[in-house]
Amino acid sequence: MPRPKRNLLATAQETSTPPAVLDPGHEIARSRGAAGNNIYSVELPSRTEPLLVELPSRFRSQIWIKRGGYVVVDTTAFADRDNKLDGEIVNVVRDEREWRKQSYWPSEFVKKSSYLENSDEEGPMMPPSDDSNEES
Repeated sequence: MPRPKRNLLATAQETSTPPAVLDPGHEIARSRGAAGNNIYSVELPSRTEPLLVELPSRFRSQIWIKRGGYVVVDTTAFADRDNKLDGEIVNVVRDEREWRKQSYWPSEFVKKSSYLENSDEEGPMMPPSDDSNEES
C-alpha cells in the first residue's frame, strides 16, 4: 500500500522553506550524483574530497536529488559508527532562490550565469553583406 498523500505533502512543505538558522553540524552541500541505493556523493565548500551521505526513508521515492542540486547534510549523524558514510541528508533545497538569500549560504556556491561574461561575440553573427565585398 502506498504512503498517504499527507506524508508527501508534509515532506514537500518541509523542504520548500529554508530554516532561519542551520543547526550545529549541518552544512549545505552540492550533490555530485548517486553512488548507490539511497547513497549520494556530495561536496562541501570547506572540503575538496567528496562525502558519501545517506538519504533517509522519509525522502525516498518522494524527493529526487539531481546532480548539481543542493542538500543540507548532518555530518555528525554517523560520527559514532565506523562505516563509509560521512553523514545523512536532513533537507533538500528545492527553492534555491529563497535559500540563497539566507546568511548561512556558502559563498563558494555562486550561481552560474547561462551567458558567457568574457565572450568576444555579442550574439549570432550574420553573413557579410554584398556591399562589403564589392570589387571595383
